[in-house]
Amino acid sequence: MVQRAVSRGGRRAACHPKPSGARPSASASANGKRGGLILRRRASEAPRLRPLYVANREDLSASLDGERLKGLIEPLSAEEWNKDSWRTKPVLQQPDYPDEAEVAKVHEQLCKLPPLVFAGECRNLSEKLAKCSKGEAFWLQGGDCAESFTEFSANHIRDTYRILLQMSVVMMFGGGIPVVKIGRMAGQFAKPRSAPTEIIDGVEYPSYRGDIINDCALDFAARVPDPNRLVSAYHQSASTLNLIRGFSTGGYARLNRVDEWNLDFMNKSDEGKLYMDLAARVDEAITFMEACGVGSQTSVMSTTEFYVSHEALLLEYESALTREDSTTGLWYDCSAHLVWVGERTRQLDHAHMEFLKGVGNPLGIKISQKADPAELIELIATLNPTNNPGRLAVIVRMGAENLRERLPLLLRAVRDAGQQVTWICDPMHGNTEKLNGYKTRRYENIRAEVEAFFDVHEQEGTIPGGIHLEMTGKDVTECVGGGSSVDAEDLGSRYDTFCDPRLNAEQSLELSFFIAQRLRQRRRNNL
Repeated sequence: MVQRAVSRGGRRAACHPKPSGARPSASASANGKRGGLILRRRASEAPRLRPLYVANREDLSASLDGERLKGLIEPLSAEEWNKDSWRTKPVLQQPDYPDEAEVAKVHEQLCKLPPLVFAGECRNLSEKLAKCSKGEAFWLQGGDCAESFTEFSANHIRDTYRILLQMSVVMMFGGGIPVVKIGRMAGQFAKPRSAPTEIIDGVEYPSYRGDIINDCALDFAARVPDPNRLVSAYHQSASTLNLIRGFSTGGYARLNRVDEWNLDFMNKSDEGKLYMDLAARVDEAITFMEACGVGSQTSVMSTTEFYVSHEALLLEYESALTREDSTTGLWYDCSAHLVWVGERTRQLDHAHMEFLKGVGNPLGIKISQKADPAELIELIATLNPTNNPGRLAVIVRMGAENLRERLPLLLRAVRDAGQQVTWICDPMHGNTEKLNGYKTRRYENIRAEVEAFFDVHEQEGTIPGGIHLEMTGKDVTECVGGGSSVDAEDLGSRYDTFCDPRLNAEQSLELSFFIAQRLRQRRRNNL
C-alpha cells in the first residue's frame, strides 16, 4: 500500500495535499471477414484529408476498385477476436466494483449510446501517423494527466486547446513541418495505481483511480468504485468533443487569428512575447499568400484537424464503445481516435493487448527503460501484424540518461526487424520527483529528455516522430523551472492537478520553441 500524509481540506486536498505552510491557491458481435467495401475518395475531391470526415456507404458504392485505404488492418474472424474476448484473459488495473449486476446494466447502456468518434476520422489519423513515421509530419499530443468532473468547463477546454494550437504554430512555422494535433482529452479520466489502497493521515483508504471510477475525497463511501461514473465520463467526453469540433471548424482556429490565441496571463512573459513576434511573421506570410491568390477562406487557412486520445485502461468502457464499421467490416474503439496501452498493462498474454489487437484505430504503446528489445518486437508484431506505418506509435518514457543508454538498442532492434512505427517522446513520466512534499517535475529534466530523444535519433539515422506531454493552458505551478521561474517555494501557490504535475502554458510554449529549433536543424541536415 502507498502511505502519505495529508491535511484534510476538501477534494483537491485529498488528491494532492498541500504541505504545512504552503501558500493558498488563487454493439454487435464480430461476424468474421467481410470481403466488401473499401474506402476511397471520389475523383472529384481534392487529394487532401477533410477535417472530421465520416465515410458513408454512398461515397463508397460509387468508387470501389479493390484498393484498401492506408491505416486499415485485416478484420479478424469471430474465432480469432471479438470485442469481449479480453474477458478470457488475465486483466490488471480494473476497479473492484461491488455490484456486478450494476456493471452489466451500465455496460448495456453504454453499448446503446452513439459513438464519440467515427471510423473515418480514425482512418484520417492513421494516414497522418504514417507521415510522422516517415518524417513528413510531427506529432503533438498533450493535455491533462487526468480529466476531472469538477473542473470541467468550456474555458478549461478552450485554454488547453489554444495552447496546443500555439505550440503547433511554433513548430510548423519554426520547424517547417506539418503538425498533427492530438489532445489527451475527452476520455483521459482513469489512472493506474501501484497499490489498491493508500494511507492518508494514518487512515487506509481505497486508492483514488480517477473520476471515472471513484472520488478522491477522504470518505470511504466516495472511494467505492461506481460504474455509473462511466456514463458520466461518456457524457463529459461528448460535450468536450462537441466544443473541440466547434473550435476546429467554426473559425476559432483560423490562421489569421493566430495573434488572438495568446493567453491573457502570458502577455508580459518572455514566451508570450516570442509567440507574438512569431504571430506577426505568420500574419505577414498570410498576407503574402493572399496576394498570391491563396484566400483566407480556404479550408487549410480557416479550419484545423484536431484529434483526441486516452489510455485504454478501463476495458468495460472501451469495449462498450467499440463498434463495427459497416463500410469495411473492421471494429473501432469509438471512445477516441487513438488509444494507447500503458507500461503497466502491456503484457502480451493479458486482456489489454487482446482487446487492442482487434480494433482498427491507430494505437500507442508506452515503454520505459525496462523494455527488452525482443519483447518490444513481439509487442509491435501483435498490434501491427501487417506492418502498416499508420498503425502504431511507440511512446518512450525513460528519463534523459536512461534514454541515451536504452533507446539506441530498441531503435536498432525495430529497424533490423523491418518494423514500421512512429517513435514518440514522453519526457514527463521518467522525470517525476518529490519536492517540498509535492510531486513535481523539473523543466530542465524534461527538456533534457527531449534533447536526448532528438540526439539519439540523429545518431541512429532514425526519425523522431513526435512529443507526448502532460500540460495545461492554465497558469499553474506544478513543474519547476523554465522561463516561468516556478521554484520549489511556488509549488503550493497554484498546484491544481488531480494527478501528476503538468507543464503550464509558458513552460509548454518554451518547450515548443526548443522542439521547433531541433526540427529546423533536422530539416537543414537532410537537405
